[in-house]
Amino acid sequence: MFDIRKIQEQVIYQAVKDKSNEDVAKAIVFGSDEPEKKEDNPAWVKATMERLENQFDQDTVVQIRRNCQCGYGLNEKLALLKELVAASASLEEFGNLDKARAAGLFCDNGELYLQFPFCPCPMLEGVERLETATWCQCTTGYSQVLLKKRFSVKLRWSS
Repeated sequence: MFDIRKIQEQVIYQAVKDKSNEDVAKAIVFGSDEPEKKEDNPAWVKATMERLENQFDQDTVVQIRRNCQCGYGLNEKLALLKELVAASASLEEFGNLDKARAAGLFCDNGELYLQFPFCPCPMLEGVERLETATWCQCTTGYSQVLLKKRFSVKLRWSS
């Protein structure tokens, strides 16, 4: 069975451990106050991001979260990109396809952009509001993996 929470715990743990150590990774992912207490997903998302933000500077937080992409739905997205490429003769044509626009892709002045109108992450189901954009940084990592796999290009980030 697909357990997105377990996957998120593992990827966040590894990304934090890579920037610090095992003890810090455990404290951020599982908390240190009551290790027996199991938070529901919305509470866990908020608490984990708060622990992460309290432990590291903003640049490190962004690096960690970009390395936390879980690959959710990646094969379907790769198939969509393949379909869009086959249906277009240029980058501009690619970015103007209805399916591309529906997926958040668009072209402007010869550059391809990806912008999500919402977050498809199943971990955010039940989260009414995120106080910061920390959780969302995994999307930039996901997008990087997706676009590099399909296009083998260097990416630039804009806010």
